[in-house]
Amino acid sequence: MHKDCPECGQPYELEVGFWYGTGYVSYLLTVLFSLVSLAIWWLVVGLSINDDRILWWLLANAILLIGLQPWIMRLSRAVYLYFFVRYDPNYRENPIKSFDYRSESYYGPADPKSPREGQGK
Repeated sequence: MHKDCPECGQPYELEVGFWYGTGYVSYLLTVLFSLVSLAIWWLVVGLSINDDRILWWLLANAILLIGLQPWIMRLSRAVYLYFFVRYDPNYRENPIKSFDYRSESYYGPADPKSPREGQGK
């Protein structure tokens, strides 16, 4: 993956460890994919406890998930990033979204009663 968006310059890693949450999104996508493939298998082949149809589905599903893992990972990153950074049609005029400690939006609204470290009094 690129470090920044080639079009607008938006950094993809908004803070250290930002992508750890994509594991949950990836898990949700793989569970949904498995449920859909099970439903399709049930409609096309059928399910029975008397033969090995469920085992064949498990094998086919595992092979598909392993093969699709690079795309599922990229899709989960895109979905996760979209939770935090929305599309801005005026991205050329507006500042880039950042969660790092150097931006003012990281700390929230300024409280005049409690100055942050390094800002003076």
